Amino acid sequence: MEWLSIKLAFRNLLGSGKRTWLNVTVLSIAFVVIVFYNGLLDGWNLQAKRDTKAWETGSGRIDHVLYDQFDPLSLVDAHAPLGDMLKAEIESGRAVAVLAVQASAYPNGRMVNVLLKGIDPAQKTLLLPTAALDSGRVEGDPAIPVIVGDRTAKSAKLKEGDVMIVRWRDVNGTFDAREVRIAGIFKTTVPTVDGGQLWMPLEDLREMTSLYGEATYVVLSDEVIASGDFDSTGVLSGEWRYVDENALMKEIDDIIKTKRASSMIMSMLLLGIALLAIFDTQILSIFRRQKEIGTYIALGMTRLRVVGIFTIEGTVHSVLAILLGLIWGMPLLKLIQYVGLPMPAGTDQVGLAIADKIVPAYSAGMIMASVVLVIVTSFIVSYIPARKISKMKPTEALRGKLL
Repeated sequence: MEWLSIKLAFRNLLGSGKRTWLNVTVLSIAFVVIVFYNGLLDGWNLQAKRDTKAWETGSGRIDHVLYDQFDPLSLVDAHAPLGDMLKAEIESGRAVAVLAVQASAYPNGRMVNVLLKGIDPAQKTLLLPTAALDSGRVEGDPAIPVIVGDRTAKSAKLKEGDVMIVRWRDVNGTFDAREVRIAGIFKTTVPTVDGGQLWMPLEDLREMTSLYGEATYVVLSDEVIASGDFDSTGVLSGEWRYVDENALMKEIDDIIKTKRASSMIMSMLLLGIALLAIFDTQILSIFRRQKEIGTYIALGMTRLRVVGIFTIEGTVHSVLAILLGLIWGMPLLKLIQYVGLPMPAGTDQVGLAIADKIVPAYSAGMIMASVVLVIVTSFIVSYIPARKISKMKPTEALRGKLL
């Protein structure tokens, strides 16, 4: 009997002709757009985390307990000598120390606030092209080599080889100034590595500030994390604390969650437009087929089963839409995934790592979730008008009276 209900539903649906395929086409477009947008968010999330890890955070970090990357004032006291354990990891090349100091720079006769960040030119933990800090040093030239991101260079109208003055306070609070030379300009998708930051040799910055042997934080590689040498629950020893990768990626996660919430709203609006056509079709179908409904009930078919036939008819729209979407949509989505989606100018202002192109990521779980969403909402929209059948009287239905 269940098979009979499904068979009747398919026969009636396919007999509707153009109206059915119009609804299916609109719903398939909604399905493909939902998969695409969620894939775009997943791809953005993966790319942002991958680039942030490679350029800035590593696999984890040891921070000075007073260091807050969102509060420049914390840098005044956020530094301390490195312990033996940290020194050993740094000397082995599995970690890199960074010293951060507030300063002012004077490019082209104007003042801008910057962060001076000292880092070992020989480090391999981060993707920063720090080798230029050694190769860019000019013999006999007192100017210290620095590297900057292209956003900072464009904002300050700097080019490679330019010399400018930087001014800072040392450990005693005394102002001092020094010339620096732009040894290299790098391009990165991570704005927090680029914006207003000058990277210089660590020992030069330590000498400038009299913070010998000190650092603000230490970036750890995968090997250090895999060794399990650091306690992830809190302070290492007095002035240092371990920050795991999840905590370092919290800002990215929060932004993606916000974007995903807006994605869900957009998906429901898009689905609502597509499902409105199915709802209208169901209402019209019940109105035009009252005699058929009366015949079903008169022949002994329960009202619940008749309701089921009409609900299945509406739900089959979604099944056909998904199949159609897979036929024409999946090749298109794979093509977009292959070539990437170019990002418009200005997207780097959102404060999150965004590449020139984002490659969408379509996971099986995400596609299945989209399939379930389309089918369930179609079922609900189809059931609502079909409920009216349970209130019909067979004799009135056979005479074709209005509901």
